[in-house]
Amino acid sequence: MKHVIIGTAGHVDHGKTRLVKALTGKDTDRLKEEKERGISIELGFAPFVLPSGRRVAIIDVPGHERFIKHMLAGVGGIDLVMLVIAADEGVMPQTREHLDIIQLLQIPRGIIVISKTDLVDSDWLQLVMEEVREQMTGTILADAPMVGVSAATGEGMPQLMALLEEAVEQVRERPATGRFRMPADRVFSITGFGTVVTGTLTSGRVKVGDTIEILPENLEARVRTLQVHGDKVEMAEAGQRVAVNLSGVEVQDLNRGSILAAPGTLRPSYRLDVLLHLLPGQDKNLVNRQRVRFHIGTSEVLGRITLLDRDELEPGKETFVQMVMEEPVVAAKGDRFVIRTYSPMHTIGGGEVIDPSPERHKRFIKEVMDSLATKQQGTVDELLLQGLINQQEKLLSLEEAVGQIGIEADEAREALSVLKDQALVHTIEAEGKTYVAASEVYDKWVATVVNSLQEFHRTYPLRFGLTKEELRSRFFKAFSNKLFNTLLQYWSQQGILDVDEQVLAVKGFQPKADAQVEQLINKAMGLYREQPFQPPGWREVVEALKIPPQWQEEIVFYLVNKGDLVKIADDMYFNRTALDEARGRLVAYLKEHKELQLGQARDILQSSRKYILPLLEYFDHQRLTRRVGDKRVLA
Repeated sequence: MKHVIIGTAGHVDHGKTRLVKALTGKDTDRLKEEKERGISIELGFAPFVLPSGRRVAIIDVPGHERFIKHMLAGVGGIDLVMLVIAADEGVMPQTREHLDIIQLLQIPRGIIVISKTDLVDSDWLQLVMEEVREQMTGTILADAPMVGVSAATGEGMPQLMALLEEAVEQVRERPATGRFRMPADRVFSITGFGTVVTGTLTSGRVKVGDTIEILPENLEARVRTLQVHGDKVEMAEAGQRVAVNLSGVEVQDLNRGSILAAPGTLRPSYRLDVLLHLLPGQDKNLVNRQRVRFHIGTSEVLGRITLLDRDELEPGKETFVQMVMEEPVVAAKGDRFVIRTYSPMHTIGGGEVIDPSPERHKRFIKEVMDSLATKQQGTVDELLLQGLINQQEKLLSLEEAVGQIGIEADEAREALSVLKDQALVHTIEAEGKTYVAASEVYDKWVATVVNSLQEFHRTYPLRFGLTKEELRSRFFKAFSNKLFNTLLQYWSQQGILDVDEQVLAVKGFQPKADAQVEQLINKAMGLYREQPFQPPGWREVVEALKIPPQWQEEIVFYLVNKGDLVKIADDMYFNRTALDEARGRLVAYLKEHKELQLGQARDILQSSRKYILPLLEYFDHQRLTRRVGDKRVLA
């Protein structure tokens, strides 16, 4: 079933709220101050049933210039706008600003309602209608139907209702199959129920019991109950006005502008790449780094504009820019936005989000502008590929890629299949997830790893490989340890490298010494075999064999890692065979005599205290023996 939201727009005191009451029977001015002043300050909401039986909802927005940000919070989620213009005043300043906002947000359908017709004669009404039609030239409402009405007398109301019926039928249905997303326009608490959030569900659906994410606050909550048009429901769909009762969060934890979303589908960002249009008729150019008020969904955030290809943007022109926000913003590709001057506040432009979570761009780089043009106009395949190419330092799961690039999951899977067939993307299946990378990025990672390891092997031919952490810290800083290990295990399975605990090597690599170094190694091991239980210190071996400085640490490092030597203490190494024999003799003695003193161990091995004490402490550390007073027992 199609769900439609109708919104009002227009200058203050042009009869929007009274018109809504005439249509729905409900007064949307709920605040005491609104009643006293006779103007709308906050958003008002009213469900009603068209003559055909179709249920729709109306959002009544304030018209006063001081409350434009409230108007923007309501108008962004509507499908059909009624631009209300009083017959006795005609087009006024906020009429024009509201029309600019309708234009910038690309609200697809509209009806021009000339209100208060009972206050003017027919000739004046005709003149006002002609003036309004002229004012609409070149706008999104240029061909919109126009009707004169009086909420006081009922004149023209049947004709307006008929136009609403016709327009509602032509409204395009919002996608209920996409990702659940709902910008909050009201947050309040009800005794006995707790936190309630209202808004227009812009895409997807939500059910009672669902776990949802609240952004940019990064909170998690559960949907306790749902209401649509005041009726309890088990599920709400895109296009409906929804009240969501949440458990797990307090009312002070979120605000108007917060986004309720399916977990993991969106993420806050301090940057947005956008196509920005500066409205014609502005008296100033937009300059680089200008501070503006950025309105998207129901939120208003201060930010600065980075012009990527120029220093100033002239009125009536558009270009790609990067918005740099003072607070995180949650958006998806294709979202519409409006910008207003910081002070005094008036609407100057708006446009479309191209990338909701980009990297920082340098200015005046042609490739950056080309990339943004591709993102704006490209197919889903091109968008996914371009988004992955931009992630040079990250391996994303398919879900993360979908959220960052701003495309639907089903479309992304189809695009991924096409790109895999063309060998343009690489996928990794691990831990129940599909990780994706552009092939050119993935191939670059592989080349970096292989080249780094090959260079390491050339420089240190006796070492078994490079440590994981050294490789990660040099080339993959943005990867978590867990994700980096996932990638390494995949490369090991693909036969690209060997992973041995914390050490990495090119597949099949074995440490190998040249003839001269091999001779030194053999001589060193000979010295250790000659005196198995009173071995020379490594410094003694170095001096005796005159080992060159560049090989001194490399040879002992190699012998220890190979297992031929075992480090017992500083500068004390035992030949592995001798150590195993010492272990065997001492264990045999302990099994027979139950305990062992230092002197007895010295006699068993025909050694001295200098070697026996560190050796026994080594066995203690290995949990072979345990010290009890001045004796050892088997551990």
